[in-house]
Amino acid sequence: MNDTRMPALFLGHGSPMNVLEDNRYTRAWQHLGQTLPRPRAILAVSAHWYTRGTAVTAMENPRTIHDFGGFPQALFDVRYPAPGEPALAQRIIELLAPISVKADQDWGLDHGSWGVLAKMYPQADIPVVQLSIDSSQPPAWHFEMGRRLAALRDEGVMIIASGNVVHNLRMLRWQGAVSAYPWAERFNEYVREHLAEAGEPTSHPLVNYQQHADAIMANPTAEHYLPLLYILGARSTDDAISIPVEGMEMGAISMMSVQVG
Repeated sequence: MNDTRMPALFLGHGSPMNVLEDNRYTRAWQHLGQTLPRPRAILAVSAHWYTRGTAVTAMENPRTIHDFGGFPQALFDVRYPAPGEPALAQRIIELLAPISVKADQDWGLDHGSWGVLAKMYPQADIPVVQLSIDSSQPPAWHFEMGRRLAALRDEGVMIIASGNVVHNLRMLRWQGAVSAYPWAERFNEYVREHLAEAGEPTSHPLVNYQQHADAIMANPTAEHYLPLLYILGARSTDDAISIPVEGMEMGAISMMSVQVG
C-alpha cells in the first residue's frame, strides 16, 4: 500500500446502543481510531441515508441526527459536533461526475455514521462529509462509486462505510444468549470467503450477492449491505484486507467489520 494512502473501513454498526456501551465491537472501533493513520477528513457512507438519487452533506456544521426510537434518553442526548467540509463535498461531486450529486444542506450525520465515529474519534475534531446511497441503483453501480472515490484515500481522506452484512430485523431473537440462524451464518461466511477476491463488478461474488441462496433472508432490503461495496470498490490491487472484529448478534445481525489497507 502507498505509505500515504488512507485505509478504508466497513464497520458493522449494529444497535445504536453501542454508542453507550463498552463491548468488543466498540473497543475494536476505538483501537482503529487509536492505531490507524489520522485522516485529515472522513467520508462516511451510512446505511441510514438511503435516498433516490445521490447527495453529499455540504454544510459547515452538520447536525447530529437521532434517527431511531425506543432507546434511553441518554442516547438522544449524545451529540457528535464534528465539522463539515464543503470543499471536500465539492471534490466528491467532481469525482463522481457525470453522476448528478446534490450538495445537501439539510441532512447531517445519522447514527450509522456518528455511532461509530463517536468511538473512533471521540473528540469530534476531524471534518466529516456523508454520502447518501442511491436506492434506485444496482449493486455494481455502488461498487463503481467506491472506485471513483478511491482517489480520496491518497488525499488524506478516510472512507468509512457503515452497515451490516447480515441485517434482518424481523428475525431478531431477543431473549438471552442466542445462536445465529444457519442462513445468517452461511451468508456471513460467504462474505468472509470472498472479501479478498479481485475482478470486475460484473463477476465479483459480493457484488452479485443476491445470487446466494440465503441473500434474501440475510438482507431483506439492501441498504445495510451496500456500504460494503463502496469499500471493496475503493480497494487497490496492493491493499491487504482484514477483519478487525466480527460476531453475530441476536441471531440475525452480523457485526463483521472489514479493513482495506
